[in-house]
Amino acid sequence: MDGSSVALVEEAKATERAEKTPGELVAKAIVPVKREFLRPPPLRPCNDVASDSKYTPSTFVKEKKSKRQLKRERRQEQKSALNICSEIAKTGNVNACPYNEKCRFSHDLEAYKAQKPDDLEGSCPFTSAEGACPYGLACRFSGTHKDGVAAGNLNLHKKNSEINGLNKDVQKLLWKNKIRFPKADAKLKLLGLLGKANSKIKTFEDKGEGDLKVSNGTHATNDNSCGELVIDSDNKVEGSPKMPEEDDVEGFATDEPRPTKKIKSATNEECCTGNADNGASVQEKDLGKSCAQIEPESATDNIFSESDGSLKLHPREKKLIDFREKLYLAPLTTVGNLPFRRVCKMLGADVTCGEMAMCTNLLQGQASEWALLRRHSAEDLFGVQICGAYPDTVARTVELIDQECEVDFIDINMGCPIDIVVNKGAGSALLTKPMRMKNIIEAASGIVDKPITVKVRTGFLEGRNRVDSLIADIGQWGANVVTIHGRSRQQRYSKLADWEYIYQCARKAPEALQVLGNGDIFSYLDWNKHKSGCPELSTCMIARGALVKPWIFTEIKEQRHWDISSGERLNILKDYVRCGLEHWGSDTKGVETTRHFMLEWLSYTYRYVPVGLLDVIPQQLNWRPPSYFGRDDLETLMASDSAADWVCNCLLFWLINNIVNLPNRTLAIDQPYFSLVIILLQIRISEMLLGKVPPGFTFAPKHKSNAYDRAENG
Repeated sequence: MDGSSVALVEEAKATERAEKTPGELVAKAIVPVKREFLRPPPLRPCNDVASDSKYTPSTFVKEKKSKRQLKRERRQEQKSALNICSEIAKTGNVNACPYNEKCRFSHDLEAYKAQKPDDLEGSCPFTSAEGACPYGLACRFSGTHKDGVAAGNLNLHKKNSEINGLNKDVQKLLWKNKIRFPKADAKLKLLGLLGKANSKIKTFEDKGEGDLKVSNGTHATNDNSCGELVIDSDNKVEGSPKMPEEDDVEGFATDEPRPTKKIKSATNEECCTGNADNGASVQEKDLGKSCAQIEPESATDNIFSESDGSLKLHPREKKLIDFREKLYLAPLTTVGNLPFRRVCKMLGADVTCGEMAMCTNLLQGQASEWALLRRHSAEDLFGVQICGAYPDTVARTVELIDQECEVDFIDINMGCPIDIVVNKGAGSALLTKPMRMKNIIEAASGIVDKPITVKVRTGFLEGRNRVDSLIADIGQWGANVVTIHGRSRQQRYSKLADWEYIYQCARKAPEALQVLGNGDIFSYLDWNKHKSGCPELSTCMIARGALVKPWIFTEIKEQRHWDISSGERLNILKDYVRCGLEHWGSDTKGVETTRHFMLEWLSYTYRYVPVGLLDVIPQQLNWRPPSYFGRDDLETLMASDSAADWVCNCLLFWLINNIVNLPNRTLAIDQPYFSLVIILLQIRISEMLLGKVPPGFTFAPKHKSNAYDRAENG
């Protein structure tokens, strides 16, 4: 089909859509935008027109690189003058670094000043009465610093606002696999989850390797090694234990060693590390207060007796939280970071929860995973969400978090649909293993006095719901709250959430178990409908609705549809940028990290259609917005077309000539170019707040849950 034929077909579809009534559009899940705001029908010239274009979708897609290439680029980056030593940047003195020529970073201060990017508009987020900016000359707002004021301390700045940092001493012990978990191991033994392999284990000695010790009668540990060794009945040493298969008995001894991690040298650990871990600093805490203990001489030291009554907490001893009527921001991977949660708190959220963290990574001491547990002082009711496949892994993680972090509750994810999680037996895969669910919940709830909450889906396969048959047991196992996402794992984020099934589960739940609903809440009317439809429901969790319009919390509290202006939306983005720079840093790395996560968020916000443009109020989360113009240029910039309505040439030309300064070329408006336009719009918004993107900048949205109904979503 040639270009003119395609254009005629597209024009016919657009004309047909414009002639439909709002009710007909709603029936087809299309946002009923007022006709005066609809764009002209899109024109689609021949595809060969763009074949020689300089700018293609691949221009903005990050190419895959080998590990060797990435390592080479990192080494070259370290040699760059822009990679200035943080100590020298703070003080402006080339002799300030204690490592001198051994430092991994550049000490050429003059070269750094010559190559440093121009300062951004605005003032430094760290400049306050408490002290100076901790980034010194590296700050992208250094022009606003007071002359003669020495750089501040980053730990001091974050100590006043952020908590739950990983203690360095504890991290080193986690790296060496020398942490003991007395409460978790005793509870697991009490539940019979550690003793079934005792008859297969014999002590083994190897003079060349040192004394091996049997830990809990299951694994033999070598004090000179970072990992553990498994010894079977034939005295054969295996380097790693076998994980239980799908059909194995749930009570199998699961005291498997955590994957070993290469020990870092003290020189590399303590050298100037710049802004590692996305700028999330490690907060020092008293090690004596931690559960972390160096491997004792005896494998049975510090293990509580099976009959120790302190392990079994009475329900009255639990610190309960009443979630009724509270606005709960769901744990959101990637986008639900600390700056985003701060913005939602400003807009009315009551309960916040950190991003999902994998238990194995936490037990390995991975700094990037521990950064997900960070908590801001504004989060007065805060929890963390963890995900694991086995009772021992989850129990030990719960004990570690209880000792190292300040949280109000701990949520266990049993509904994550991501393949990499499900394939490891975690997330929604646990819905197919009720006995393992029981062991995990019992082990976790028996060692801490904080509430243990659980998040599940309706089932694993579509049409085979099973949570209703487990809801009564979940309360008996020790969970205080269960959140039900009204979709199966197979559905992912496609189709509508089944709220009738959520109501059914809430009515079957025991009185002591609070049930929360989750799925497709996008207005205060949705909230009211679900609350009135089932009084047994404690509250509703808000997830993607908060990503598209975080002011939904304000709408629910004020019981109104907020026709928010483009200027007010831009102010929300400015608040996010300020919070992001405070969290990730105001140097170049912190600015680009803030930009990256803001672009991830903008991949959701473009789906919002202002209330004043709608023929039918309110907008539903599954409705696709058509091509439309906003009430001003900024509102148009924040909007975009759906995959069914490609951008018209006039908008594309305006975008090319006025936003990104690309050559005036005629491009074919096809699906890859539609994605290109959306990314360009989002990058343009980020440039309004964070300055020009650096050379070679690339961005591609990480999540597929921002799609409406795609094949990969179920």
